[in-house]
Amino acid sequence: MFSPRAFNRPFVARALAVIALGAVLSGCSEEKTETKETIRPVKVVEIASTGEVRRLDYAGTVKARTEMNLGFRVGGKITERLVNVGDRVKPSDLLARIDPTDYELAVRSAEATLFAAEKQVQTTSLTKERAAQLFTKSFSSKAELDQAILLYDQAISTRDAAASSLSQAKNQVAYADLKSDQSGIVTAINADIGQVVGTGTAVVTVAVDGEKEIEVAVPELDIAEFKPGKTVKAHFWSNDMLTLDGHVREVSGSAERQSRTFSVRISLPNDPRVLLGMTATVEAPAANSGDLVAIPLSALAQKDGKNIVWVVDRSASTVHARPVKLADYAGDQVRIAEGLRPGDLVVAAGTQFMAEDLKVKLPLPAQQSARAETREIVR
Repeated sequence: MFSPRAFNRPFVARALAVIALGAVLSGCSEEKTETKETIRPVKVVEIASTGEVRRLDYAGTVKARTEMNLGFRVGGKITERLVNVGDRVKPSDLLARIDPTDYELAVRSAEATLFAAEKQVQTTSLTKERAAQLFTKSFSSKAELDQAILLYDQAISTRDAAASSLSQAKNQVAYADLKSDQSGIVTAINADIGQVVGTGTAVVTVAVDGEKEIEVAVPELDIAEFKPGKTVKAHFWSNDMLTLDGHVREVSGSAERQSRTFSVRISLPNDPRVLLGMTATVEAPAANSGDLVAIPLSALAQKDGKNIVWVVDRSASTVHARPVKLADYAGDQVRIAEGLRPGDLVVAAGTQFMAEDLKVKLPLPAQQSARAETREIVR
């Protein structure tokens, strides 16, 4: 007779075995998932004691020590401009001219006034002589003689005033011509033909021949490092081989209102290779700086609004954030004033993936260095 119980017993046993095996495998898988640890390979740089002194680098422009902003001593409409930017000029060279018509008319008027004043002097002179003769012969009183003398003296004063007015009018005609006072190079044209300019308005700028200097803008944090007489190095962008020793000649007494920087002028030795308008970099050591270390700019990170770097614990192969104080930037590097010590291992790239106590895999040389250091500690 067929028995269902005997038929199902082996099948049930096999099913139970399969379920038990699946449970064991699942437990192992979960255990492996739970114990799996993320290890991220990193690029690191080791801090060495360089003893580097912080240097201040500022870009500036070569200028003449003396620049003349030349303008007319009288107002008028510009009718001629005889120079262009870059032209060399000598003393008394004509630079520009304004319309002198009104001033020439003033000269004619002054000449006419002087002519009339001279005639008045002649008339009063004759009157004075006749009054003196009549007084000598007792034909006129002393009062009449005194009056004649007074009129003569007044005529003399009027003539002298007319002569001065004529000289002034002639000067104004001469002032219609703008001339150079010294030898130099025209660096700017500020007004052109047809423009009406007032007295003293700058029309032409001339850089006077002679000493050249570099003007740089220095922020207030570093202005104390620039004292008159300090020696600095000047490098020129157009010629990598050209380096000159300069000296701080002048430091502005107040900061520029917009940029909050101070103007510093660096005097240069006479060198024909240095041309006006060249771009130069002034390099000066910071007298109050200590030893600095440099790290790649990519190693710098931000955390809670502070500058940090990720330092590797060699023994545990984990990273930890450490605050640092910056000194300055130099190309693709940043120099650190505080926060790092010689021998520190700093993550040089991929700082955005770092987290506190994250396990990292060091490059082979760094791993060997870490193992050697651990053995030394054990000994």
